[in-house]
Amino acid sequence: MLVIFCGLPGTGKTTLARMLARQLQATYLCIDTIEDVLLATDSVSGDIGPEGYRVAYGVAEDNLALGRTVVADSVNPIRLTREAWRDVARRVGVRFVDVAISCRDHRQHRSRIDARPTGTRGSDWEKIQKREFDALDGGDIAVDTSVQTIEQSFSDIMTAMRGLP
Repeated sequence: MLVIFCGLPGTGKTTLARMLARQLQATYLCIDTIEDVLLATDSVSGDIGPEGYRVAYGVAEDNLALGRTVVADSVNPIRLTREAWRDVARRVGVRFVDVAISCRDHRQHRSRIDARPTGTRGSDWEKIQKREFDALDGGDIAVDTSVQTIEQSFSDIMTAMRGLP
């Protein structure tokens, strides 16, 4: 199974994706980690573009082919990237589950971003607000972390996953 998380920085997406990967003993793929490593090399500078996602798709496909569950943690801002993740699962012949994480209380969301160290990934509220993010196209599981604790959000994800066909 491929579990595809999406959501803006500061929504709780990474915390929840890590919790799920730990619970399922799944392979955890984080685009931020991949992009940070690529940016730290001498051969990559500036905007990485889609390269981090491409690396993650390949690693996910290898692990899914081995029978592993994979949890993909990325902003996944546009339909194209969301569909590319789904295509990975289809190529291997495994189920995919979309998990959309939001924080609809803008004051709470901003306070989470403002609490991050300045200059770190996902710490610029203005950039997050201007970020391209296509409307979610359905998805299997949607969680708004502004209305409950992270533990309650995780419980909702687990309950929803158990209820999927």
